[in-house]
Amino acid sequence: MQNVWFVAALWMSLAFFASLISIWTGISVALIEIMVGVIAGNFLGIHATTEWINFLALLGSGVLTFLAGAEIDPRSLKANLRVSGLIGILSFGIPFVVVWLFAQFVLGWPLQQAQIAGIALSTTSVAVVYAVMIEGGYSDTAMGKTILAACFITDLGTVLALGGLFANFNLWLLVFVAVMCVVLWFMPSWTQFIICRLGATRVSEPEVKFIFFVLFFLGGLATTAKSEAVLPAYLVGLVVAGVFLRDKTLVHRMRSIAFAVFTPFYFIKAGLYVSLPALWTALGVIGVLLLLKMLTKLVGVFPLARMHYMRTREASYTTLLMATGLTFGTISALFGLQNHIIDQRQYTILVTVVILSAFVPTLVAQTFFQPSVEAMHAWGKRYRRALGVLSVEDREDLNSEA
Repeated sequence: MQNVWFVAALWMSLAFFASLISIWTGISVALIEIMVGVIAGNFLGIHATTEWINFLALLGSGVLTFLAGAEIDPRSLKANLRVSGLIGILSFGIPFVVVWLFAQFVLGWPLQQAQIAGIALSTTSVAVVYAVMIEGGYSDTAMGKTILAACFITDLGTVLALGGLFANFNLWLLVFVAVMCVVLWFMPSWTQFIICRLGATRVSEPEVKFIFFVLFFLGGLATTAKSEAVLPAYLVGLVVAGVFLRDKTLVHRMRSIAFAVFTPFYFIKAGLYVSLPALWTALGVIGVLLLLKMLTKLVGVFPLARMHYMRTREASYTTLLMATGLTFGTISALFGLQNHIIDQRQYTILVTVVILSAFVPTLVAQTFFQPSVEAMHAWGKRYRRALGVLSVEDREDLNSEA
């Protein structure tokens, strides 16, 4: 029997090592943790995970997804709904249809297996994009919020496709939907009440515990209904975004908890799924599917980004981030495997492509196309001026320019 303390120490040493590499190279820690997981699984013999590691990894994906939703400024989402909506819809729709048809008619996969492939490779990784936004200081910029909102719409399409094509319609699903609607309606007022009445100076952090309680409860209902726990986490984050906007301290506390404890287990475990021997035997298919995902994202996102006043560098950066995949892609592939829709070989191919899509586009984006924070702020001003919606700061800038 393994000593739980030594196992925990081993995983945290990997996380610590990944942090050092991230600081030294300037590459997102999420990507480094994935690569550390690949190396640990293929060269260090670390394959087995325990129930508590699986839970911490699941919790990491849920909290990251919640925080990504909570970072979306409702006012910015409303102001940039057109660009976020169009990019999000095409970012999901084009890869979904093209990969589905390719898998069915070129690879010869049956209909439902091809649909799982289309869903898994149409996603955008909220977890990776959010981590990159935070580390780059982009989360408070209009462009950063627009990208996160587009990620939300893309993954909402993924969830609707997975649910519509493969959902197990039963009484628990109805209960889950009903309870989630009630919770989403009252969540902002409940959270604000707890912050105002209990959370101002309490060492016990009641507001953080309340949010975790809601995430755990809805995650349990989602799992019982044969759905996924990250879906309610994202929606809860979105509805409390206005509250978090007024209380940045709460966001910072939850972000520190997530990145220090939970997310390393999620990203390192994701890397453990990559089997290099399996990758070599199916390298051609994996390479074609990865290229297909990136090309379809390019077709769907880049022209729209340019049409909405992003410069070439910013549009390329946005396109590459929208081409990432991890959380919902892995979930979709695992759903297909657990429900006997796809086999182990197809699962390995899809998960490998998903994980590579978390690493390759982000690495290219950060290495060759990373814009400055000022450039991302400047895009917001250009876009608002084009729409004729000027903020106080915009008017001051115009007056100074005049």
